[in-house]
Amino acid sequence: MIKERWNELADIKDELAARDWFPGTSGNLSIKVNDDPLQFLVTASGKDKRKRTEEDFLLVDEQGSPVETTHLKPSAETLIHTEVYKRSDAGCSLHVHTVDNNVISELYAEEGAITFRKLELIKAFGIWEEDAEITIPIVENYADIPKLAKEIGKYVNEKTFAVLIRNHGITVWGKNGFDAKKHLEACEFLFGYHLKLKAHQAFLQTKAAQTI
Repeated sequence: MIKERWNELADIKDELAARDWFPGTSGNLSIKVNDDPLQFLVTASGKDKRKRTEEDFLLVDEQGSPVETTHLKPSAETLIHTEVYKRSDAGCSLHVHTVDNNVISELYAEEGAITFRKLELIKAFGIWEEDAEITIPIVENYADIPKLAKEIGKYVNEKTFAVLIRNHGITVWGKNGFDAKKHLEACEFLFGYHLKLKAHQAFLQTKAAQTI
């Protein structure tokens, strides 16, 4: 079981690295191995995620502590993953830093969330209504990781699939690795689409003003 989950998470890491979503060793990933007791594989701290090695992940418990003696350290943000697993039936949790998710988190930080409506990619979250919408909460980037983890935990429920951290990144989850990656890809598409649309609208407004 551990080997299967390890390879699944390593494949996801490779795909996200190919998109350049781990700048400066940032980001962290995890995948559940056991429900009771809760145990999951999580990325080791400080690793270059563009490379695939036998020390990319380590097994941790519900406190985020290594299950076995190891020189590896769990990601500094492992507690975020523990909150996800304790508060949902998620089997995988992914956290990445991209320019688009950072910009979106800053633009809409005061609103505390961003909502997308009537966009095809919302279907990636299993929402099929014609007038479908999805809201992604935005939390402050607390330096105190336990505090940050608990803040994110407030939004982990059956209707939420992701949380943005202001000027930091995004954490997404799903019932398995496939779903978590699908949710992440959909979020990043929505962010990129929104920013490009806003930039185009601003360009057209400026152009129109110049012709008056």
